[in-house]
Amino acid sequence: MGHHNEPADAAAVWDNRYAESERVWSGRVNAALADSAAALPAGRALDLGCGEGGDVIWLAERGWSVTGVDISQVALARARAAAAERSLERRITWVRADLDTWVPEATYDLVSACFFQSPITLSRHDIVRRVASLVAPGGRLLVVGHASVPPWARHRHEGGGPELMHAADEAAALALPTSDWSLDIVEDRPRQVTGPEGHSADVLDAVVLARRLGSV
Repeated sequence: MGHHNEPADAAAVWDNRYAESERVWSGRVNAALADSAAALPAGRALDLGCGEGGDVIWLAERGWSVTGVDISQVALARARAAAAERSLERRITWVRADLDTWVPEATYDLVSACFFQSPITLSRHDIVRRVASLVAPGGRLLVVGHASVPPWARHRHEGGGPELMHAADEAAALALPTSDWSLDIVEDRPRQVTGPEGHSADVLDAVVLARRLGSV
């Protein structure tokens, strides 16, 4: 038996998770990304753990050239189909890769890691720190994580869910050098979610938006 963090295992886990249902995520853009990117001029963007492509498609519709990376072939096939329906293929590059080892070859005006948290071992902060070096001067790094989970989350009491971190701890763990980066937003933001039985609850999203210093 291999370790849980071997690429084949991780790919299988995520492919199975996506294959279990028609659609795992809502397809809507993450609120923190929409808030952060709405005022930015379109450029080159990278979305880590893009899943079914909601954030990538939102950016492409606004004129960005976007690279979406995910380990799940099933998720990327859905993302491709959704992009094709909107005639956005020219603006998007989909990459199937294990982010623990993937090395991109470009620089970006925006790197987004929204809910880039996995039940499988993933050296998340190491990956984000490595990719942060690809943000162009004047560009942004957006990291959004779970600071709380709703009461109906099945892993809430038994462990095995995503690691919960508040924004201040997230920023500290990223440890971006202050000589190169300005932390523009570090906050826990409430967001209303609806559960499987129709109940609603507030959860907290840890939002960290950092800007790479230097002239554009």
